[in-house]
Amino acid sequence: MRSELRTSPFGVRSLHAAYRAGALTPHQVVDEVLARTARTDDAVWISVFPAADLHARADELAACGSDGLPLYGVPFAVKNNIDVAGLPTTAACPAFAYSPAIDATSVRLLREAGAIVVGTTNLDQFATGLTGSRSPYGAGESAFGRDLISGGSSSGSAVAVASGQVAFALGTDTAGSGRVPAAMNGIVGLKPTRGLVSTAGVVPACRSLDCVSVFATSLDDAADVLAVLAVPDPADPWSRPATAQQCSHAAEHSRVALAGELDFEDDGTYAAAFARVAADVRARTGTVDVSIGPLLEAGDLLYTGPWVAERLAGLEAFLASHPDDVLPVTRAVIERGADFSAVDAFRARHRLQELRAWCDRLWDRADVLLLPTVPTTFTRAQIAEQPVARNLVLGRYTQFANLLDLAAVAVPAGTCADGRPFGVTLLGPAFSEDRLLSAAHQLITREAA
Repeated sequence: MRSELRTSPFGVRSLHAAYRAGALTPHQVVDEVLARTARTDDAVWISVFPAADLHARADELAACGSDGLPLYGVPFAVKNNIDVAGLPTTAACPAFAYSPAIDATSVRLLREAGAIVVGTTNLDQFATGLTGSRSPYGAGESAFGRDLISGGSSSGSAVAVASGQVAFALGTDTAGSGRVPAAMNGIVGLKPTRGLVSTAGVVPACRSLDCVSVFATSLDDAADVLAVLAVPDPADPWSRPATAQQCSHAAEHSRVALAGELDFEDDGTYAAAFARVAADVRARTGTVDVSIGPLLEAGDLLYTGPWVAERLAGLEAFLASHPDDVLPVTRAVIERGADFSAVDAFRARHRLQELRAWCDRLWDRADVLLLPTVPTTFTRAQIAEQPVARNLVLGRYTQFANLLDLAAVAVPAGTCADGRPFGVTLLGPAFSEDRLLSAAHQLITREAA
């Protein structure tokens, strides 16, 4: 098994099977993790635990055994805006760094389930951006290479999983940061319902919208991690557990909503890739044609409307005292929040409620909505040319989800004819995670093979 490990990606279920069979030990996994992280691009990690600490964790696990630990010996990474005790939290801004005394709730739950936290990963500064290029720790490149962006803001977490350095990783998702990097790196990105996973110990982007998300190489692995994380947390005022009535169970046949007026930025290769997936879905299940204009209008509120003021609310004092320590593009985005009044915010909130009502009616006709995760992708050089405009393009089909209280799972759907990764996202109402994962298994997994 040791030789197989050197040529195989980590996986939650595959590691569990190997441990159960006695083919692996946590110490062997730690050694392999250290070897893989030593070979990685510098833009993936911000901090990694020393080898002695990781082996001490392996000793601890070996002593207690795997019984009752669903993530026993599974290595994972954490986006560096989520607190990990023993490592600095920077949110990709060195001047902002602090040393947390305790883990974020999400990290604590994973450790208690037997997982091994390897370190913390790079991100777009203050989780503001979808490109993976807005960090003083380096602009991430996709695991597919070719100068393609890694996607953000959870760039390092996605690449760490896609390149086989860890079995899964935590990201955050406000505008699509748990889904765009998944598409850019050919992995699964699970964005839970707001409040289902605790955000205690997370540096806020937009506090009312933030989610902790999961990156994994398979739907089953992502589901196993979510099962550990989905616990009510009294330390998080935004925590809201699902009730039995809200929980949406898997459906044998999903009715899929498909949009007709998609804009791929003249990227014919991406358009053809989505048409292939949509045609396959139409052939395999019931579909409903919908207009997504209201969804796009809701998404526009996040960066071109008053919700950007919520980002400023969390960082205003730091920006005032450290104006030169924040990247210019990040500061420009956040400081736009000062342009909006309370009247603007209430008007937008009222319009959002109308759009939510429209979205609620959509689920009377369909179980899930299928969209491309991103309309196209860019190289790092192209993002440097137009960092704001092209960032908005990347969020076109993701940034409305939290505003409209949706759950989502981004799934790899093969590669384009030119070799670029392509992915789709299934969205559903709040607490529809089981439904989305089931539909992804039924309808999309074959495309990703």
